Amino acid sequence: MKKTMQTETKRLILFALYIASMVIVNTVGSKISTILGVRVSVGIIFMPILFVISDIIAEVYGRKESGRMVNISTGMLCFMFVTILITIKMPENPTWGLQREFEMIFGQSLRMIGASIISFFISQRLDVGSFLLLKRLTHSKYLFIRNNLSTIIAQFFDTVIFMFLAFYGTSERYTASFLFTLIIPYWLFKVVFALLDTPFCYLGVAWLRKNGDLPVPDESGNLPSEDA
Repeated sequence: MKKTMQTETKRLILFALYIASMVIVNTVGSKISTILGVRVSVGIIFMPILFVISDIIAEVYGRKESGRMVNISTGMLCFMFVTILITIKMPENPTWGLQREFEMIFGQSLRMIGASIISFFISQRLDVGSFLLLKRLTHSKYLFIRNNLSTIIAQFFDTVIFMFLAFYGTSERYTASFLFTLIIPYWLFKVVFALLDTPFCYLGVAWLRKNGDLPVPDESGNLPSEDA
C-alpha cells in the first residue's frame, strides 16, 4: 500500500510539473530574447520539460496514460486562455491604472491563442505516438534514441504549425519562405535542448520505477491489463 501511494505521488508530481511548464511556456513565452544572435521566445527554455515528461510517462505508464495526460493538459490550456481573455475584458478599477500593461503582458490575439493550443495538442500527441513507434521498432531498447528522435520530430511540427497558424499572411512579409527562415533556427535551438534533456529522461524513468511495483508496458505501449 505504501509503495502504491509513493508511486502515485511521483506520477502526480510529474503531471503537476507538466501542467506548470505548459502554463509557463504560454505566459512568459511572450517575452522575446536573443540567444547566440537568434531572436527567440524565452519559453523555448522550458519547452523541453513538456516533451521529456511525456516521454517518461509513455515509457513507464504506456499509451493510455500518456494520451490522457496530453488530452487533460490541452483542456487546461483552453481553460487558461479563456480565463485570461475574461480577466482582460473585465472593467478595471479607476485606482488601479495598469490595464494597458496587463493587456500587453497577457493579451494575445485569438489567432495566436488558437495556434498555440492546436500546435501543443498535435505536437504532444505526435511525440507520444512516435516515441511508442520507435519503442516497438527498437524492441524497447535504446531509450535515448526514441527520446531524442520523437522530441526532435514533434518539436519541428510544433514550430511549423504555430508559426504558420499564428503569422502566415498577417502581412506581405510573412510568406512561407520567410517563416521558414524563422522556423529553422528556432527549431535547431529546440533540438539542442532536446539532446541536453536525455539524462533527465533516464533519471525520470528510474525514479518512477524505483519501488519496482509498476507493470511494464509492452513494445506497443500497452500495459498488461490493457487491450492492445
